[in-house]
Amino acid sequence: MTVKIITDSVADLPPEVVKELGITVIPLVLRFGAETYRDGVDLDADQFYEKLQTSPAFPATSVPPPDAYVEAYDRLAGEADAIVVVTVSSRLSATHEVASQAVGQMSKKCRVEVIDSLTATMAEGFIAMRAAQAAQAGADLKEVMAVARKNIPRSDFLAAFDTLEYLRKGGRIGRAQAFLGSVLKINPLITLKGGLVEPAGRTRSRARAIDRLYEFAAGCAHIEEMAVADTACPQDAEALVERLGAIFPAGRIYRSRMTPVIGAHTGPGLLLVAVLGDRG
Repeated sequence: MTVKIITDSVADLPPEVVKELGITVIPLVLRFGAETYRDGVDLDADQFYEKLQTSPAFPATSVPPPDAYVEAYDRLAGEADAIVVVTVSSRLSATHEVASQAVGQMSKKCRVEVIDSLTATMAEGFIAMRAAQAAQAGADLKEVMAVARKNIPRSDFLAAFDTLEYLRKGGRIGRAQAFLGSVLKINPLITLKGGLVEPAGRTRSRARAIDRLYEFAAGCAHIEEMAVADTACPQDAEALVERLGAIFPAGRIYRSRMTPVIGAHTGPGLLLVAVLGDRG
């Protein structure tokens, strides 16, 4: 049985991983006023952050159109016996719902299973990666789904923000709303729990926030994969990769500038560490 894997652009997978593992990525949609872009396709990270500084319109995001999933399903149905779709948390986005509904609009016959990752960024990406690796190794649909679901609780991230204003405007702030009431200059930390944004602490300095990211990774008893991602703060990211090399091979740490649709909700200055493994 041949199984193909689909995920969405929020997974923030590096292009070389997508190509190597044969993963299909469905882009979310980004809007600046009347201008519409496919995430990571029509607008890359550099172009996005330049536009963020110059556009009078605040960026908005939306789910992929159903046709994007239908086209991918029908195309892959000619190559595979089954398709597994790993989506961004359904509690953050309706992408999971769109992917599920699109199954009923297929013109070709192929079994499609849609899995809610309950997470985002490379934490979602790691789940899709493990599913794709299992599929490439010859696993059948049941086995691929089991691998994906097994790794959902094993995939986690911690992110340090300069500001939560973008999350607030985008309506994705969850319980981290409590941070907005502080009159102090803080560097908030967030994660996802149960698919929702949750506060994970606050620090009084950027340096201390970065310390917390390192401590988060170092607290894992066993790490299989690691990623460092940023929104327009590459120097901080590279310094963190070098530091994390003390606990995980730096050459194996995936680096990414977060896809524009993530940047639209976080703004510049976000630094994130994602891990796949077991907590201590």
